[in-house]
Amino acid sequence: MADRTFTSLVSRVSPSVPGCPQVVVEEHLRNSAIEACERTLAFRFEQPSIRLTSGVAEYGYETPSQTEVHAILTVRVNDNVVKPVTLEQLHDLYPKWPDNGADELADPRFVTQLDPDNFALAPIPDSTTTYDIDMLLALKPLRSATDMDKTVLDELEDVVVHGALQQLLVLPEKSWSDRELAAYHAKQFLFKLSERRARTNLGAARASMSIQMRPLA
Repeated sequence: MADRTFTSLVSRVSPSVPGCPQVVVEEHLRNSAIEACERTLAFRFEQPSIRLTSGVAEYGYETPSQTEVHAILTVRVNDNVVKPVTLEQLHDLYPKWPDNGADELADPRFVTQLDPDNFALAPIPDSTTTYDIDMLLALKPLRSATDMDKTVLDELEDVVVHGALQQLLVLPEKSWSDRELAAYHAKQFLFKLSERRARTNLGAARASMSIQMRPLA
């Protein structure tokens, strides 16, 4: 995947916050990008297949550099759908997990996110079959990231810019502080965020609407 730096958006923000150091602008652009990814789930990544190991419940994600996993969207093990659940739900389903005995190993049917870097499966894989897991993940940049996927940042650019400006313009006792202008960018941020979230959920490929007359009898 090609990447685009957060610095590339600084020129869109700086004129509205004259005198603000570039490093501060970049920090707020990154924070805004993280929030946009969290709330739209637009940064989607097909993780390469991972070979599971018998008796092992926990695994690390294999994601691009400078990213972490925000949410699990879809999961398949050997082309069978695996349901994402919370860790609490997983323990309700398997009270002894992960201390399962050898006789309780089986085909994995549930997956849970332990943290942004690791996930776990239940039941724990057995040794009777070779298991490969395929996952569609929603990612977000790390707090230390300098860039992110270009296609996603291009798509979210307006959202990210408005989000950064709404935060920068309310910083206290700064020469560029402007709460009225911050309120405008906050509204634009929410509006464009909702639009991008809907586009992500519904997709952009939709047929045009048409009306067909029906006979009365």
